[in-house]
Amino acid sequence: MESFRYDNHTVLIFGRDSHKKTGEEVRKYGTNAMIVFYGQPYERPIIDDIERTMDSVGIKYLEFTGVKPNPEMKTVLKGIEIARKNKIDFLLAVGGGSVIDTAKGIGAGVLHKGEVRKLWTGEETLEATLPVGVVVTFPATGSESSSTSTITDEKEGVKLGLVNDAIRPVFAIQNPELTYTLPAYQTFCGITDMMSHAMERYFSKTRNTELIDRMGEALMRTCMKAAVALLDNSRDYAARSEVMLAASLAHNDLLGFGKEADCVSHAVGMAISSYNDTAHGATLSVITPAWMKYVYKDNLELFATFAANVMGVCFDVNDLEGVAREGIFRLEEFYKRIGMPVRLSEVGIDGNDESVLNTLVKMAGLQMGNEVWGSLVKATPENCYHILKLAI
Repeated sequence: MESFRYDNHTVLIFGRDSHKKTGEEVRKYGTNAMIVFYGQPYERPIIDDIERTMDSVGIKYLEFTGVKPNPEMKTVLKGIEIARKNKIDFLLAVGGGSVIDTAKGIGAGVLHKGEVRKLWTGEETLEATLPVGVVVTFPATGSESSSTSTITDEKEGVKLGLVNDAIRPVFAIQNPELTYTLPAYQTFCGITDMMSHAMERYFSKTRNTELIDRMGEALMRTCMKAAVALLDNSRDYAARSEVMLAASLAHNDLLGFGKEADCVSHAVGMAISSYNDTAHGATLSVITPAWMKYVYKDNLELFATFAANVMGVCFDVNDLEGVAREGIFRLEEFYKRIGMPVRLSEVGIDGNDESVLNTLVKMAGLQMGNEVWGSLVKATPENCYHILKLAI
């Protein structure tokens, strides 16, 4: 296990009707809030509930809508302009990762003296941020308690990541009932995303991390069990609760204590999202098994352990490769069962078009900037190309 420092100051407020405490929580940090949300009609009842709680404690607020999946820098810049003009002192995100990342971006940008985009490219350093709170309505990315804000630079066509403990939300309100009306596809995209966050910490060259590894396996198994339950009953409160908590725990760095993470699947997946706006979770159900097929032979014991402890394959010390391959197969079958794609063609990518593959490889490189991601294998252009080929 490697050395680490962990600082997660997000307060989780969980349970039925917990969003009706929003005003009380916001009042601890500010009196003039910007409520950031998608702006869809189905959100109105939730927003109205939240605004009543703000009214009850004398908080002024304005609404900022128009956030889209794979949120864009121009939306962040627009929000910063409005927040500065109205002297906003608190950002409240109501939604999923796209909304939360946008609110984090606005909070970081309002106080920044330089060029906001350079916070994401690493050319400038974050000095301060407005506090951000969250009411989660779409559990997936775990952004409600993470130190990251991922924003698409529409000019360059790539996703950029700002990583700083200062942008972790001060609180996250989690009422599983608010997720009852999520379409099945969004629900399962979210489950795929949180499982991927656990996997990228689990599949690592770092050894002697027994406790963290077993925790990661438990989270993945719980996600799969909850997903199957939600296939039968989309209003299963217990399953929704497990999913909502799993999203936070998968990406708040808890499962990465002392480990080098492997984010190659995320790099390639984000390239696909940037290329054709595919939902992030859908790119991961395609790329993760392909990445596994590319790296498992050099890491047989690790993948055989995953197959046995997560996918329920009978462990055979005399056939680690067979066990590992069966685990990958069962993961693909799980994705299919919950309606997720597992081939590039299913997300609108022609894997036989070399120009398209080369474009995606280039975009994956742009995602990483000056870094080369990866633990089991590095996200070199050659490796990214071969992973994409295995997803055909």
